[in-house]
Amino acid sequence: MASAKILVVDDDPAIRNLIHRFLSKQDYQMESAEDGKKALELFEQFNPDLVILDVNLPDTTGYQLCQAMQKRTGVFVLMLTSRTDEADKIRGFNLGADDYITKPFSLVELGARVGALLKRQRVVQVAEQPSVDFGTMSIDPVRREVTISDHPIVLTALEFDLLYFLASHPGRVWRRSELLQEVWDYDYVGDQRVVDVHIGQIRRKIEGDGIYPKLIHTVRGVGYKFEAQSGDSEDAPEKI
Repeated sequence: MASAKILVVDDDPAIRNLIHRFLSKQDYQMESAEDGKKALELFEQFNPDLVILDVNLPDTTGYQLCQAMQKRTGVFVLMLTSRTDEADKIRGFNLGADDYITKPFSLVELGARVGALLKRQRVVQVAEQPSVDFGTMSIDPVRREVTISDHPIVLTALEFDLLYFLASHPGRVWRRSELLQEVWDYDYVGDQRVVDVHIGQIRRKIEGDGIYPKLIHTVRGVGYKFEAQSGDSEDAPEKI
């Protein structure tokens, strides 16, 4: 099997070269770019499986580049930034980013996240994953499609994996750490609220504003569970 192809985009040559050398030793095929123009040229020629993308670039932003790349292919995008504000992370996820890592970071952690993202490509090869249906919502793991009343719901790769996993275990309460291990498929060492961000995004897409969730429920002090209900007895909105 051919090794995965990774494109690193960062205007800092020290960081760019460090990542390039480290991942090359993991037998990945590597290319690097220092700005958005070069990144798009390489993207078209190299056709990477994953892009490690810095937010701050001299000629564009990582957000704009992420959106442009996602329009071309279903490439995985790992955002790399010095920003820690949650609003920046949500913006990246909205534009198609699959994961986020904040500078400074360890190369071991970066390698773990890269491996976890690329592993999800091979999930499609697993035979006979059953569709999951709840009311008007259908989740098809083979086509990786979600529909509600036959209308398609656009989810990122990670959002789909998280929704399908929860829906495949209805009524089971999952801690954030367990979801990170099962869905992200590595021991996450950062802020576990990354789970909350993705849950919030999924809720908004499948349940409107997501303020009164009927499918993905918060279990306070623990985590989340998927449980289809015809009505919600709580007057107050659930919060992540």
